[in-house]
Parts: sequence; C-alpha cells; structure tokens
Amino acid sequence: MEQSIRRLALEDLPCLEAMETGIEDDYVKRIFKRLVTTENNRLYGLFLGERLTSVCGYTTFAGHYAMIGRIRSDIRFRGKDLATQLTLHVRDEAFKLPHIQWVGANTQEENLAARRVLEKNGFSSYPPLYGAIAKDLSKLVSDGIPWKELHGLKEKQAWLDKLYIRTGEVFPYECYYPFPASKELFSDAKLAEWSFYENPSGSRVLITKQDFKKDYYLHAIYPWDDPMEQEGLWETISADFNELASQTKEAASIWMDLTKDQAQSLPDGHSFKLPSPWLLHGIWRKEYNNKNAEFSALAVSSEDRT
Repeated sequence: MEQSIRRLALEDLPCLEAMETGIEDDYVKRIFKRLVTTENNRLYGLFLGERLTSVCGYTTFAGHYAMIGRIRSDIRFRGKDLATQLTLHVRDEAFKLPHIQWVGANTQEENLAARRVLEKNGFSSYPPLYGAIAKDLSKLVSDGIPWKELHGLKEKQAWLDKLYIRTGEVFPYECYYPFPASKELFSDAKLAEWSFYENPSGSRVLITKQDFKKDYYLHAIYPWDDPMEQEGLWETISADFNELASQTKEAASIWMDLTKDQAQSLPDGHSFKLPSPWLLHGIWRKEYNNKNAEFSALAVSSEDRT
C-alpha cells in the first residue's frame, strides 16, 4: 500500500475514530476540532492507502517552543516503525517555523517504546519529574508563617534569571508542559500573572500560578530539594490553594513538578499522588541544524564513493 503523511483536517475525524489504538476514552477525539483548527496546534497522520495508521502533532508555546505529543498508533500496524517515521516528520515540520528554537516531547519514564522513538529521532532526555497532585496539605503544614510575596517584575525576573535562564534548567511552564528555560518563556505578561514568594532570609523562592487542564490547578514551583526543611513553605502553598478553591468553587488540586529527591523527602502519609515520573526530551535548533548538516555531508560523501 502507498504510504503518505499529511496534516489532518476536520474531515479526517472518521479516520481517527476507525483506528484501533487500545485507548478506551481517547481525549484526542474529544478535542480533535481544536487540534486541527487553532493556530498553535498541528496534527499529522501517516496513511497506508486510505487507512490512518499513526497520529502525531505539536503545540507551540511562548512563540519559541514546540511540544510534540498525541502520538497514537493502530495496533494492527505496530512493529513497522510508522510512529518513528511520523514523529521525525512532525519534528521537521515544527522546525520549518522560523521562530521555533526548541522541539521536544514528554513521556512517562516507564514508556520505553515512546522513549525509543524519541531517541531514534535525535531527542536528548532531561532529568525525570513527577507530576505530583494533591488536594490536601494538612500532613505538611504546621504553624509556619507564610512567605512574603514579591510584586515587582524586576524582583521576579532576577530570580528567574538566576535559577533558570543562566542555567537552562527545566522550568514547569504549565501543568504537563515543562521546557528548558530561556528568556522567551518569561514575558512581562506572564510574570504579572504568576505569584512569587520569598522566604525570610531571601535564599529561597516559591512560584505559584493558576492553570486549567480539564480541572483547576494551583501550579506550585519550588526548585530546591529541601521542601521539608523550609518553614512556611507549605503554609504559603496552602494559602494560595485555598484562595484558588474559593474563587473557582469547583474541584481544584495542587500540582507540583517534583524531582525524585524532592519526592523522596516527603514524609509518610503525605497526600501527593506520585505516578510514574515523566521524562522530557528535546532538541535545540542549533543542534538540529548541525545534525542535518552532518547527514547531508555523509550523503554527499556516499554519492562520491559510488
């Protein structure tokens, strides 16, 4: 059968619904219209003849990042490397956008098949993070005093510059979507929305922001491995969470992207759910261009030998 890859459109929904992916309630079907019609989303399909066998797409963030995801394969066609081919195509399509400087994907640590696909496509991995979720911090709070909030953009930017921009550390930009930091992630508009809290000694900072991914979340970011040693930290998170819950009057949770060391430091009886940690993979445009140049040079060399 003839193989082809193309961007999906609204009329391709029946093809998606005909796939046998083993996913009982696939959210991609529910949000298919948004994925194929909104400006920051793209969804592609690999077809064998008229049959859709694999799906993959990307979403752009902060104008400079593209996150690959929604990878689906028809179980009747697995083992043919189709998902690898499609992911490679989607990566190349994302880098055709001149403003995109980094392309990546996030998969659970235990998903060895997805990790192999990404590694085959030249993606490097970052340290794993737990997407830890809780609704109750009563086991962690005591009588500590909440930290002082910082309101100035310069103060917020100074912390981000020190912790993330200079180091290139992974920053949890949204729930489910961490990125290696660059100044493009931190617009003044975002800093005005996010809350920053500094401990009394000025040696630690907590960042909180509201997010919505089907449910409401207080996204709390604390980039040190000593969360149980910082008096007032959990009281600060709890106060922000209670405010969010009162505003939304709907189900809300706390989301924290925890390193393995942070997760291990939590006491027995804590209320965080710790699913399999996520592994971020990605490639910067400069590295992508260098790899393509090397491939082209090898191809020319091979042609010369023949």
